Amino acid sequence: MTTLRTILLSSRPVSWINTAFPFTAAYLLTTRQIDATLIVGAVFFLVPYNLAMYGINDVFDYESDLRNPRKGGAHGAVLDRRLHRITLWTAALSCLPFLVFLVAVGSPPSWGVLLLSMFFVVFYSAPPLRLKEVPFADSVTSSIHFFSPAVYGLALAGAVWTWQLAAVVVAFALWGVASHAFGAVQDVVADREADIRSIATERGARGTVRFALALYALAGVAMLGSAWPGPLGALLAVPYIAMAWPYRDVTDETSATATAGWRRFLWINQIAGFGATLLLIWWALLTA
Repeated sequence: MTTLRTILLSSRPVSWINTAFPFTAAYLLTTRQIDATLIVGAVFFLVPYNLAMYGINDVFDYESDLRNPRKGGAHGAVLDRRLHRITLWTAALSCLPFLVFLVAVGSPPSWGVLLLSMFFVVFYSAPPLRLKEVPFADSVTSSIHFFSPAVYGLALAGAVWTWQLAAVVVAFALWGVASHAFGAVQDVVADREADIRSIATERGARGTVRFALALYALAGVAMLGSAWPGPLGALLAVPYIAMAWPYRDVTDETSATATAGWRRFLWINQIAGFGATLLLIWWALLTA
């Protein structure tokens, strides 16, 4: 039970909804029905997907995590070496039956999206690519983790792409890049001590925060191109900008103070998610 609890902690339960919700919303709003595919996909992106994404990360980030005082709780577990093998096996075996089902009910376009999504889940942290140590690619790949479930849901449901729909996906992608970049700021010191490169170690803490602020603003602008009431979603960028703004002049030496902002980010996600849900329900009613 202790091993299972540690592995589940590694999967960041507080963030499960961030991947399950995009898939569920995209699929449900396209098909307008609850079926077995929706349920299986939602469960997959709720737990196994996160177990793979974060479990693999914690295994291959072990040396850095040992030096990182914020690890634990919502920020993930420091996995003891004896748990590395079982974590990887648990991630693989928990994903496998879901992937088999989703491939069986899917189509070539959905297969391609699912394959790319899982590719980036694995090779964000795992060698030989280890994209999280490639500055800028680390933030882009992290963003893919969160918006690809939505794109997959659309592909699986056979959605018809429009400019308005693309605007929503672009806004989501920009939000993801900004959020990863801001989250990396608090780890500048730990990552450098472990000789790990990231967007924050490359640009510096101050430059990374300002980069995140710009992308949050662009995400809001992108929402203006979506179908009504989507443009109201531009307002959801405001709390993220307010969260990161106090750290616009942070230095590498004081970068750990950004952890307080990251804790607020976790709460803002809940509020923004509620706002996004209301907008999606409104849109669904208008287009019923």
